[in-house]
Amino acid sequence: MLTERAPRPKALRAEFVKSDLLSALPVPADDRLLAPARRMATALQAENLAEVLASCSDFLGIAADFYGVERPGIRVLAARPLRVREGWSSELFGDYDPQTHQIRVWMRTAIRKQVTSFGTFFSTLCHEFCHHLDYQRFKFRDSWHTRGFYGRTAVLYHHARGTPAKELFWIKMAGGRWRIDWMRTRQGGQVAVAG
Repeated sequence: MLTERAPRPKALRAEFVKSDLLSALPVPADDRLLAPARRMATALQAENLAEVLASCSDFLGIAADFYGVERPGIRVLAARPLRVREGWSSELFGDYDPQTHQIRVWMRTAIRKQVTSFGTFFSTLCHEFCHHLDYQRFKFRDSWHTRGFYGRTAVLYHHARGTPAKELFWIKMAGGRWRIDWMRTRQGGQVAVAG
């Protein structure tokens, strides 16, 4: 995971910095997000599209209610779009439209059309929901991939899976960007999560 560069306009840069510094995210004191996440994992493994969609909708509804934001729409689609250019290719795992408040996630890989792992699928759903929170809860004019954004996504993901959150460690790159140091992050300690 790689962060974006800070935007040039000063007004947007201030919001970018705020997003970068905001890595904490309150989570419910109970396990209300755990049940729909578990149903989603089971439905994904069974390749039951209707139940995957229903459990995603339940998860997003419960999360939106907790955070006091509008419930986003959800579409669960088949194989990820594949973008191929000379020398590289990329797959789209999910996206969020701030105009329609619609999240789209894909449940199959682009080339082999195999069902994706639950961890990847659920991480994508949490990622897209955090874009929704950036606009709806934090009132940012854009939703950037900052260190704070990835931190907020990790907090939500681990809480809803019932797994301990780990501190994310970063390596500074050229141009003011950062990338996650996966080796250090995997070895690092757990993060205390606010309830």
